[in-house]
Amino acid sequence: MGEQNDRKLNLLEKELPEGLLVDAAWLERRGYYGSLRKKYVDLDWLEQPAHRVYRRPRGALRWEQVVISLQTLLEYPIIAGGRTALELQGFSHYLTREQTEVHLYGRKAPPSWIRNLPLFVRFIFHKSDRLFRNEPVTRGLTSLRWNLGTGTSTSADPLQSGITFQTWGQWDWPLTLSTPERAILELLDELPARESFHQADRLMEGLSSLSPRRLQHLLEDCKSVKVKRLFFIFAERHSHAWFRRLDRDRIDLGKGKRMLVRGGKFDSRYGITLPDDLDAFQ
Repeated sequence: MGEQNDRKLNLLEKELPEGLLVDAAWLERRGYYGSLRKKYVDLDWLEQPAHRVYRRPRGALRWEQVVISLQTLLEYPIIAGGRTALELQGFSHYLTREQTEVHLYGRKAPPSWIRNLPLFVRFIFHKSDRLFRNEPVTRGLTSLRWNLGTGTSTSADPLQSGITFQTWGQWDWPLTLSTPERAILELLDELPARESFHQADRLMEGLSSLSPRRLQHLLEDCKSVKVKRLFFIFAERHSHAWFRRLDRDRIDLGKGKRMLVRGGKFDSRYGITLPDDLDAFQ
């Protein structure tokens, strides 16, 4: 019996990288039931950062480990997007708030236990199919670098998908996130309730190297008239080279007026009401 437990522990060390998280269901599918999990916890071979959540000890828990675990081991089809993706890709100097939120996008919500982890960030989930018709992330393909369904690397077309990855940690784990082109559309969807026009304007000013091909695909796929109109307004203000290469005739900007702020300034070209002091941001 002891030899069998030793084999199971050795197997767990191979299947569960140090620091990453799994839930009890993941362990039970592999034969690690309650009494054995308790033994591993008692012997400090596993730690339990939340109820029915386990990991092999490896330093302090970071939110990146949580997201990587969801995307790879637990196969949740989610990506880090919006403000979080822009911060990760070097645009944090345009964003005034300290990173205390992690924005996740997907069709399936992450497990509720992520809210109970001992972290100083708050996970905010967004339904990606509210914003885009097509979903680039599916079960078994939660990273551009690691296909859990086949155990092989993948070659998703980044121009079409709007997702990319960054390596993180000592073992270069893949963290899947929105490209800047997709992330700015996700952030614009948060105006005016959670993001400010001033922040969006500053961000667009710094986005000088976006891919017009990727933008064209994402804008055509985007379902939100508000987001598309805001994008064009901010893009026109900063006249980046990529803006001139977009085919606006292929992008549906909808009909009718949209009022985002009361008592603001009406932009007749795009049929949307904006803050009357927007010009002061430049």
